[in-house]
Amino acid sequence: MASNKIQFRSIHELKDPALNNKLAQKEFQEEIPVEDFLGDAEKNGSSTSRRDFLKLLGFSTAAVTLAACEAPVIKTIPYVVKPHDIIPGIPNYYASTFFDGFDFASVLVKTREGRPIKIEPNPAGGDLGKTNARAQASVLSLYDNDKVKQPKLDGKDETFDKVDSFVIKGLEEAKASGKKIVVLSHSFASPTFKKLFAEFKAKYPTAELVTYDAFPYSAQLDAAQEVFGQRALPVYDLKGSELVVSFQADFLGDYNASSLETSYAAARKPGPNMLRHIQVESNMSLTGANADSRYRLKPSAVNKTLVEVYNAIVGGGTSDKTATEIANELKAKGSKAVVFADGSKGAQVLAHLINQKLGSVAFTGKANFLKEFDGARYQEFLGWVNGGQVGVLIANNVDPIYSHPKGEDFKKSLSKVPYVIAVADKKNEMYKAAKAVIPVANWLESWGDIEPQTGVYSLMQPTIQKIYKSRQIEESLLVWKNGKNNAANNYYDYLKANAASLLGGTSFNKALYNGINASTNSTTLSYAGGNAAQAVAELGNFKPSELELVLYTKTSMGDGTQANNPWLQELPDPITRMSWDNYLTISPKDAEKFGIDNDLNARMQLDGSIVNLTVNGVTIKDVPVFVQPGQAEGSVGLALGYGKKNSGATADTGVNAYPLFDGSNLVVSGVKIEKTGEEHEFAGIQLQNTLMGRYEIAKEVPLAEFINVPFDDEHKGWNKPLEYHTISGALPARKIDLWDAFDDTDGPHFNLSIDLNSCTGCGACIIACQAENNVPVVGKAEVRMSRDMYWLRIDRYYSSRQTVEVYEGLKEGMAVPELYGTAFNKEGGALNHPADNPDVIFQPVMCQHCNHAPCETVCPVAATSHGKQGQNHMAYNRCIGTRYCANNCPYKVRRFNWFTYNLNDKFDFNMNNDLGRMVLNPDVVVRTRGVMEKCSMCIQMTQNTILEAKKEGRKVKDGEFQTACSKACSTGAMTFGDMNDKDSEVRKLYASNRRYYLLEEIGTKPNVFYHTKVRNRVEK
Repeated sequence: MASNKIQFRSIHELKDPALNNKLAQKEFQEEIPVEDFLGDAEKNGSSTSRRDFLKLLGFSTAAVTLAACEAPVIKTIPYVVKPHDIIPGIPNYYASTFFDGFDFASVLVKTREGRPIKIEPNPAGGDLGKTNARAQASVLSLYDNDKVKQPKLDGKDETFDKVDSFVIKGLEEAKASGKKIVVLSHSFASPTFKKLFAEFKAKYPTAELVTYDAFPYSAQLDAAQEVFGQRALPVYDLKGSELVVSFQADFLGDYNASSLETSYAAARKPGPNMLRHIQVESNMSLTGANADSRYRLKPSAVNKTLVEVYNAIVGGGTSDKTATEIANELKAKGSKAVVFADGSKGAQVLAHLINQKLGSVAFTGKANFLKEFDGARYQEFLGWVNGGQVGVLIANNVDPIYSHPKGEDFKKSLSKVPYVIAVADKKNEMYKAAKAVIPVANWLESWGDIEPQTGVYSLMQPTIQKIYKSRQIEESLLVWKNGKNNAANNYYDYLKANAASLLGGTSFNKALYNGINASTNSTTLSYAGGNAAQAVAELGNFKPSELELVLYTKTSMGDGTQANNPWLQELPDPITRMSWDNYLTISPKDAEKFGIDNDLNARMQLDGSIVNLTVNGVTIKDVPVFVQPGQAEGSVGLALGYGKKNSGATADTGVNAYPLFDGSNLVVSGVKIEKTGEEHEFAGIQLQNTLMGRYEIAKEVPLAEFINVPFDDEHKGWNKPLEYHTISGALPARKIDLWDAFDDTDGPHFNLSIDLNSCTGCGACIIACQAENNVPVVGKAEVRMSRDMYWLRIDRYYSSRQTVEVYEGLKEGMAVPELYGTAFNKEGGALNHPADNPDVIFQPVMCQHCNHAPCETVCPVAATSHGKQGQNHMAYNRCIGTRYCANNCPYKVRRFNWFTYNLNDKFDFNMNNDLGRMVLNPDVVVRTRGVMEKCSMCIQMTQNTILEAKKEGRKVKDGEFQTACSKACSTGAMTFGDMNDKDSEVRKLYASNRRYYLLEEIGTKPNVFYHTKVRNRVEK
């Protein structure tokens, strides 16, 4: 039960029991050092620093907007004649497809007056319509001021006409000389693009299409080729599974080119058939953090355990204790179990063969076509380049110089290619190496199609006119194939004609309206092979070493495609809670062994050691080190996708780990670290929110107790309702009040339900809230000062399973780490340190919209008040910034706006330039310096829903009320609705015996409630 566990947010709380008091003292600084930080003192000192949205938008932004007023784009429509489908003040939604070479999602694009401002999941897309944090943030990448804005020729601005003449000249020369014409593109599962390239090749017979991905999924594809006979990834569905065992596979992240979190959450509903999750890994991954049972092993030991499990499953037996436990559970569940593995081809092959032996129902037989990299084909391409056989190289928004381990060699060999053309969005290394540059159109400016998996066809449509002089690769191929100024060069017409053969009887306009449709592709996968002996040998060839490295992709950054997106750079990592960095993760014991320090300074800011990291002769200098609870001893982890040079103001953050990645094996041995003696300043978010030092705010219970013990049992109840002892006896907490209750029976009364069992900590809700509510990016320095502006955060709590006698240890004067290091269990064995392998709980926290809000009683100017629908409101123009409300808020969800983030050169992210401000939502005021701000429960969305229903003369249907966070949540962890609707889902959830409130004992009566997390394991 929760009462037998300790919860801590960082290892520093274990070292210093008084840390919470220090944090509380530092939370509200007496000084406001405004003069030291303002980027434009003259502007911010003016009497008109609080601008309303229209004034902020200004003429210059409006001018850019007018150039993009039409959506979808076919012909330019002058705004003097108002388009029928654009009504000022009313949003338009267009179904489209988010695809940037790495991520895919079927989406709805919300536009206002011709400019996209928000990405929403497409309900028609099912699992493919779910959006992660990167999909939500992609709208900001459209308005990236660091993009290439103009075609270039020999480094100078030029017209498309001149650039096309140059390229066509090169193509004709290559055709005449017999040299190869190579289109080097990221994976692009577009049937229309493939058809177009085939026609391009018909005109230029030496043309070759070569796929290159920074994160290529090479091991997965090679394993699929061997086991299924097809180079396509298998599609899994966990809804019918009762056991999932993962070996290094982050299947709630980027594993297998798609997240399984939707079906995972559906299978994790508490009950007798609840999915049990076992994770065997080295890094503390997002998936491992959600596991019921987690075995932390260094990579070589993970490989060994996987082999032993395979042997036990196929009948060979094993003497390994851990493998025996796992294999026995797999055998017991049979077809309702599934195994995932990652790190190398051999690991993937064994996982497939185990699933075949089990007859796993999670294997659907469908194929995922989103990844197409072939390592042998790419090596062949490098041979062409080095041999001088390539006459023209057209790079479609890829940069092997940055992301390939032999990138520098590739850069040198490009001098052997007479014509290098870069279709690029940034002035990166490929841009510099190219003789001609064509700015690539953003996906929100493009027509296109994608075939993501068996039986699915998804269309992409532009929702804004091209902001700069850009062009998608398909448009360029049409021009180079047909010649300039040819009537057949319209890619919209080309796409529409080809789509007819893929849609069956569905019309193109109907398919475009749907966004995602059924296709005629019926490709299926079935088990056809797999060399187990070879896979076992490969895993056995991995040589153990003192330190072994695991490379991974972060939830926020992915492969680095959107590295210049400040929303993603500032998004805190769900595990470490650090933003604006990648870092080497190391276990607490290894940190002590190697003399690695992570210390809090006097301002409660985290500083850490810096090392030089050497792997097989390749050295990356100045890598910060983060001490990570749950990291396996003998292992370290490092995220890919950071350290991109010449790719924008924020992209050059962190260190580039791609030189250590061979494109196939994510685990590497032979690792050495060397301290530099320098210290790194981390920007962490977790420690600043003290919640008044209270614990057990994230509740959990074992499944057996959840099923067998009444929640309100007097002695063993795991979620006993809070009672106050009064002179009249014990009374329920919700029945006792110091104030008269609000009348909430007239009209809707909003509540938000949050299920800790379904929340995976992915962060999509945070970015959705940021986009919807114009939450500013403040930068690393301000985050480090605990001045982030997030209206919604996801707190991550570690918890330790063992029961300890804290009082006796402290009475003897022992420090907390010493206590855990010397305590013994009943069998006489030493207890592990709580930071060795803690459990993890993710808990979204926003304004709780208390019916008796402490903030409201202390505001001297009534800037914050309670609404009839249950929301706690903020009147920004009344607020004078006393911060009394933040001081009185027990949940620490209020944010003080320290600076004018818009129009301020100190904060060069998206609000200080005309292009970046186009993403702002006009329905939400842009706050300015000196006011408090917080979650509004997206009141602009709820009021619009009420208005639409009123105009149609009907009641609001359940499910229509949404907030940005609930809409973005792909697991259904957040449910928003009207408590006065007796049939609403939120009302049903309110009746759950898992429901509880944060800090209910203080009597705030929140309108947000939580559900206890249930762990499916037998507690030892």
